[in-house]
Amino acid sequence: MSRLPLQTLDTAPEASRPFIERAQTANGFVPNLIGVLANAPAALETYFTVGDINARSSLTLAEREVVQITAASLHGCEFCVSGHSAIALKKAGFDTAAVVALQQRGATGNARFDALAAFTRALVASRGAVGDGELKAFTDAGFTPAQVLEVVLGVSLATLCNFANNLARNDINPQLQDFRPGVLQA
Repeated sequence: MSRLPLQTLDTAPEASRPFIERAQTANGFVPNLIGVLANAPAALETYFTVGDINARSSLTLAEREVVQITAASLHGCEFCVSGHSAIALKKAGFDTAAVVALQQRGATGNARFDALAAFTRALVASRGAVGDGELKAFTDAGFTPAQVLEVVLGVSLATLCNFANNLARNDINPQLQDFRPGVLQA
C-alpha cells in the first residue's frame, strides 16, 4: 500500500488530470507511479516532459529500456524494473532471457546492450564520475559522445521514477505482476 495518496482522474489536482488521461490511454490502466506523481502536478509534468525528450534521443527504444531496467535495478525499484521489463518484451523486441539478465545485472549476450548496461551501472555507481576506462569502453562499443549524455538523460528520468516509487512504496499494479524480478523466468 502506498504511503502517499494514489490520485485518480476524479481526485487528482486539475493540472494532473490530462497526464492521468494520457497514462490511461497509453497503458490501459493508470500505473501507481502516475497516481503518486499526480499529487504534485509539476512532478507529473516533469515525468512526461523528460520522457518525451528521452524518446527523441538517438538511443533506440531497446537501448533506452536497457538504461531504465539497469538504473531501476540499481535503485532498488522493483516497480520500474517490472514496468520497463514489460515494455522491453512487448514493445522493444527483447527476448525473456535478455530481460531476466538485465534484471539480475548479468550479461544479455548482446555486446551493445551489455556495454550500455555496464556504462549505466558505472554512471549510477559513480554519480556521473565514471573513469576514463569506463567511458572509453562505452565509446569503443560504438556509442557517441551525444549518447554518453543521453544515458545521463535516461538515468535522470529513472531517478525521478525510482525515487518516487521507493519513497511511496507503491504496490506493483496487477498488470505488471508477471514482469517482476524473480517472477519472470528465462
